[in-house]
Amino acid sequence: MTSRAADCVFCDIVAGRAPASVVLDDDRVIVIMDIRPVTSGHMLVIPKDHVRDLADIEPDTASRMIHTAQRLTGALEQSGVPHEGTNLFYADGEAAFQEVFHAHLHVIPRFPGDGFRISATGWSDQPSRDELDENAMTIRDALDPSGESVSS
Repeated sequence: MTSRAADCVFCDIVAGRAPASVVLDDDRVIVIMDIRPVTSGHMLVIPKDHVRDLADIEPDTASRMIHTAQRLTGALEQSGVPHEGTNLFYADGEAAFQEVFHAHLHVIPRFPGDGFRISATGWSDQPSRDELDENAMTIRDALDPSGESVSS
């Protein structure tokens, strides 16, 4: 059974209660055109179950999302939509610029001069190897050894 949230526009799209330009619709995901595209052909791969956070997506669904993005990239190459590369973008949480709190993966066709930029301004100096090792150890220790997702 698919879980849905009452106030979620993506859940409304999945349920057919809100309009969308659908590219693909299968048992786990729906792909729609982004209504505020950064380039022509910008799509969203959305799991049908209402899941807010990346860590909570069922592994089979997460795999389907990535496989679908691969298929879309191949389709872009054949479509005639301006495309010389692709960015996959996933925003997980408000601090990461997530605007709709239902998991979704952006598939953004790229071409020279498209005007879209990803900037890493504000980063400090390169961290020391000790700091990198400490962060690696802290994250490694927090991993669930079973390989299952760990939610907060």
